[in-house]
Amino acid sequence: MDPRALLEDWLASGTLRPYTVHARYRPEVTSWLDWCDANGVHPYHANIRHVAKWCEDVYLHRYLDGRPFDPDGLAYLVQTSPQVCGTHDGRITSVTQYYVAAHARGLITGVPNLMDLRSGVDRDPGEPRRLTQDERDAFLSAIGGWGPEQRRHYLRDRLIAHLLLEGLRPGEVVRLDMRHLYEQPDGTYDIRTPDDFENVGVKHTLGVNASDALREYLPARITPADGVHALIIGQGGKPIVSRYPNMLVQEMASLRPILAQRRPPVTADALAHTGKRDVGKED
Repeated sequence: MDPRALLEDWLASGTLRPYTVHARYRPEVTSWLDWCDANGVHPYHANIRHVAKWCEDVYLHRYLDGRPFDPDGLAYLVQTSPQVCGTHDGRITSVTQYYVAAHARGLITGVPNLMDLRSGVDRDPGEPRRLTQDERDAFLSAIGGWGPEQRRHYLRDRLIAHLLLEGLRPGEVVRLDMRHLYEQPDGTYDIRTPDDFENVGVKHTLGVNASDALREYLPARITPADGVHALIIGQGGKPIVSRYPNMLVQEMASLRPILAQRRPPVTADALAHTGKRDVGKED
């Protein structure tokens, strides 16, 4: 199927909200396909570098002050233009959903992983809206489907997502300390959630899903740098960056239509606000 025919077939599928189609998906994906045509890139063979160049050429160059759109450029945008980052993350979700549709139709072998292009800026300026039961179920399905084809350290990502659903805030997840994990006789874990001043914090008992995710993650934990005791380890043996949980949640949500179209979008704070069982009601 031709890439533009796929766009029309997908938009006419009936699974997308009309407003989302006209305000976001059609213009964003059409822009991406136009860029591909102009640059000799077949959309079905494109990779993350092509998507990054499209974002830079068409949308972000005026905000980068001459910088390329790379990790340093993205960090610059987060600091200087957070409102632009929110729109940009939504653009990445639109393109991801297009490729989810292509994969569902057997046109590509896998959905491109575009998480490294996300800023992780929280796009919900008000009180985070809790996920409904259906949304929470969809997110649990997204966690279960997140595997090595998405990220090399997928066990770490699954743990982060389960910890957020336990009610831990993103900042608490980033600061969890290996020295304050306590396995219980029933196989669950007690943890301490440090505060902003690195005090040990209150005890928190993890549920079965999060405890299982922690147990699976520990043997695969990246070797930390000297003096680093963080539970969640990122590149170079250092703690993950503070925006990583939100980047991760946005990418997981982008793979499920019910979550990708949600307004306000699914964020790490919204997940933590939902908690284990305290799901929201339909508005």
